[in-house]
Amino acid sequence: MSFSGEVKEELQKQVAAARHCQIAELASILHFCGSLQAAEKVNNREEGVRPSSYGEKLVIQAENEAVIRKCFTLLKKTFNINTSVNEKRVGNSMKPGLKPRVRTSARIRAYDIELTDPVQIKQVLQAAKFMDKEGMLRDMRAPVSAMLIKNSCCQRAFLRGAFLSSGSMSDPGKSYHLEIVCTNLFQAEQIQTILLSFEVEARIVQRKKYHVVYMKDGTGISDFLNIVEAHKSLMNFENYRIVKEMRNSVNRRVNCETANIGKTVNASTRQAEDILLLQEKYGFENLPDGLKEMAEIRLAYPDAPLRELGEYLDPPVGKSGVNHRLRKLSELADNVRSQQGINR
Repeated sequence: MSFSGEVKEELQKQVAAARHCQIAELASILHFCGSLQAAEKVNNREEGVRPSSYGEKLVIQAENEAVIRKCFTLLKKTFNINTSVNEKRVGNSMKPGLKPRVRTSARIRAYDIELTDPVQIKQVLQAAKFMDKEGMLRDMRAPVSAMLIKNSCCQRAFLRGAFLSSGSMSDPGKSYHLEIVCTNLFQAEQIQTILLSFEVEARIVQRKKYHVVYMKDGTGISDFLNIVEAHKSLMNFENYRIVKEMRNSVNRRVNCETANIGKTVNASTRQAEDILLLQEKYGFENLPDGLKEMAEIRLAYPDAPLRELGEYLDPPVGKSGVNHRLRKLSELADNVRSQQGINR
């Protein structure tokens, strides 16, 4: 099972104790997965239409079984509604590696719950604020009522239902990415606003006809898992983060040390070239005693770091003193090149 699937399995088992939170999560699932169907044709009615007058049924459908199991539990706990879960196979799926025109008999599995009793439908829709007291419908894809998610606990429940219904996240061992796919911009902006109330920043991007709320920051995703109360998944996610950050830290140190070694080797090579030029074109006997000693020590120990070179001098000098003498030798070598027209 993918990490995203593990998170959803945990969220499916997480049921809020308060009824208002249960209704908020159920409303979220209806918001993303629910629809009113007349006969066998999907028909999402506009505002101001009475569903019972059309003999409609309320259907909650999803490809993830965890969503339907959670919806079943919430209907039972909140409204004492017993219903059945139906399994369907819709659409054709393609097997990897086959040509586009070659179809297989495999089909996408989907699950749904159907409510056909007008009294139950009215009870659920009114509690979820998709229907007013007169029986007039609101668009189920419009932002949910602010009254339904005015408390932070209800907001947590709403986000939990949103991720269950339409969310996904990548394997944290590979990359950090969490998203919730929305059918319109208003849905996406409402989720973004709720996340911001918990001080979690998320971005919105349009992907074809959908609007996607997403996060790519490890800290933000960690906060999200804590908000929706997926504590076991949060611990697993943090374990991935620790290992990944440790690996990145080691890689940075290795890269830094490699770069430093490269700089040291290049500097040592240039210093040796300068000293050999002075030995040939200028003569060590013409150098001051301190520079002459420094030149001889550098040639004798071409790979030694500056601090070690300073210990070989008599009397010993520090790293800055060694660097000062080598820079003097380099400047003198550049003068010799300039006078004799020699290119480096």
